Parts: sequence; C-alpha cells; structure tokens
Amino acid sequence: MFFILLLLLSCDTDRVFDDYRSIHGAWDKDDPATFNYTTSDTLRPYNLFINIRNTNTYKFSNLFLIVEMQYPHGKTIKDTLEYQMAKPNGELLGQGFTDIKENKLWYKGHDKPFVFSEKGNYEIKIRHAMRNNGQVNGVDKLEGITDVGFRIENKNK
Repeated sequence: MFFILLLLLSCDTDRVFDDYRSIHGAWDKDDPATFNYTTSDTLRPYNLFINIRNTNTYKFSNLFLIVEMQYPHGKTIKDTLEYQMAKPNGELLGQGFTDIKENKLWYKGHDKPFVFSEKGNYEIKIRHAMRNNGQVNGVDKLEGITDVGFRIENKNK
C-alpha cells in the first residue's frame, strides 16, 4: 500500500507548491489560512488553486472566500470569490468516497496565464466571508471545513 501511495504522489509532475492548513473545530472568520511561496521565476505561467476539504456538516451550497496576495515589494491584490459547493439537491460536490470531500477550486490562471511578476516571497491569506440569508453580520465560526489548501501548478502547454 505504501508503494502505491508513493507512486501516486510521484506522478504529480505539475505540482510546484501544495500545502494545507488544518481547521480545528470551526473556521473563525478572523483566522485566515496563510501560505508563503518564494519564487525567482518571473516568466513561467502557473495555475493557482484553493483546495477545500469539507464534511457533510457543511450546511451551505456555496462558499465565499476573500483571498489576499501580498507581493514581495508591497503590492497587495484582494479578490472576493464564490464557489459552488453542492448540487441543487444538497449533494456535496468534490472528490472523495467518505463524508470528507475535497474541492480543487480555481484561483488564478484559468482565464489568462498567471505569472509571478516579482522575485521574492508571496504571502497568500485565505479567509471565509460567509453569512446566513437575511443577516448583515457574517458567520463567525464556519463549521464543516476541515482543511484549507493552496496549490500552484505549472501551466499545461
């Protein structure tokens, strides 16, 4: 079994960076999942993804995220993103055979190539921005999310 797992992991030739932050209990809206990536390549295009692992206790059909990317020289871009997490019948989307589903969600690179334009360290912060219908204040503690990941892949030619 170990060798099969090793073989499967070694076949992931597009992976440049892939890291996860575990969410213990519930995801606090003021506790972003933070990732750091250092690059010296300012020419190669990449695909960027947000990976979400959730259980069937996730009660929403969508997921709103605020993603902030701070460039090495101080520039910051902030995106508000919405992802579909369930079918209209309530069945959760994602990969997985158990009650944990994994969703690989596009962040950058799907519509036009993404290139890290500056050499150095990039900091990516991902926080949820969920709210209940009809309420102004957001959900303080989001239940059902177990892990938040950030992945960078080489752009397929």
